Amino acid sequence: MRQLMAAKRLNLAILASGRGSNFTAISEAISENKLNAQIKVLISDKAEALALEKARDLNIKAIHINLRNYASMADYETELVKRLKEFDIDMVVLAGYMRLVGTTFLQAFQNRIVNIHPSLLPAFKGLNAQKQALDYGVKYSGCTVHLVDEGMDTGPIIMQSVVPIYNDDTEESLTARILEEEHKIYWQSLQFIAAGQLYIRDRQVFILEK
Repeated sequence: MRQLMAAKRLNLAILASGRGSNFTAISEAISENKLNAQIKVLISDKAEALALEKARDLNIKAIHINLRNYASMADYETELVKRLKEFDIDMVVLAGYMRLVGTTFLQAFQNRIVNIHPSLLPAFKGLNAQKQALDYGVKYSGCTVHLVDEGMDTGPIIMQSVVPIYNDDTEESLTARILEEEHKIYWQSLQFIAAGQLYIRDRQVFILEK
């Protein structure tokens, strides 16, 4: 069993493709001294992403990198890694980043990329997880914070939160309730890393007492 990272104030990079609600929750946790971290940069692959505007409003460096300007995903990720290394990043936080992470990125930040997914993994991987849960008829769903590996939503699990599914749930109502839990456990997972409490053995993650 090995420690993921020694206790320290984390330098975070946020990658987002959309509105950035998890980015907002994380930044609020930092401002309330719940999370020992600082957000050094937010990068989006979408020029219109609301997350970019939110970051600028908080005086956080906000960068758009357009995939279309690069010949391949590897070239795009090479530029992404180059930009991130300028900020001495400890952890990369995927917050609604709608692209699979490739080998170039993974090798540069091995076991230092985290993601949150709106299901209780390993169930309902990929897109539209809330609709998948409703269509399958499960009684509980939720969200999962995990380290990112080469698979789709397959990395070691850090935290999960359970959300009941009600008879009258729609995709929208379930999504909203799951998002409330995402906003709680994402920053908490990062704080366990900042406190040096996360340990890994094979693919199992352990959160140890201080």
